[in-house]
Amino acid sequence: MEQRLSIVTLGVEDIAASRAFYEGLGWKASSASNDSVVFIKLGGISLGLYGREALAEDANVPAGEKPGFAGIALAHNARSEAEVDEILREAESVGATILKKAEKVFWGGYSGYFSDPDGYAWEVAYNPFFEINEKGELELPV
Repeated sequence: MEQRLSIVTLGVEDIAASRAFYEGLGWKASSASNDSVVFIKLGGISLGLYGREALAEDANVPAGEKPGFAGIALAHNARSEAEVDEILREAESVGATILKKAEKVFWGGYSGYFSDPDGYAWEVAYNPFFEINEKGELELPV
């Protein structure tokens, strides 16, 4: 298997509302999107929005309840501390819940968290040890 992540799919309660939330952040849905699924290109990977129950059925697992903390956080790395603050304000303005206000963190960076309308946690972080290239992709040290 090649070392690659192609799509992160979130099981959502209301596809149209979730699409509106992410578009409110300034993200653009692909023309491959429809009323049943939304695809949003994010640099080298894509975000998928799909009905929660339909996704569980597709994976042959029980749907369960709306997630609390599911042991995963999605992350967006910013280019500065000021950008972290700006993104958290923007997310809150389109309906996000701020889980943790941005602050300096133990590993030397600056980060905060918000949750989307379905409760998925997003970290917004500035990491002074990682660069973001001209394509907006995170560069990890080799």
